[in-house]
Amino acid sequence: MTVPESAWFKSSYSSGEGGECVEVAAASEAVLVRDSKQPTAAKIAFGPRAWGSFVRMAVER
Repeated sequence: MTVPESAWFKSSYSSGEGGECVEVAAASEAVLVRDSKQPTAAKIAFGPRAWGSFVRMAVER
């Protein structure tokens, strides 16, 4: 599953100082997550329901 490079984004809280960040992109059937320091390495794909659960849990904390 591939998405255009322009589809990837980091959190607005990311400092851009080269710290540990992840990037996220929405594909038609999944949400993809990758390491911003290694964008060509493996990516993790989450189904929409799993991603929604993760975001809800993260916001509650």
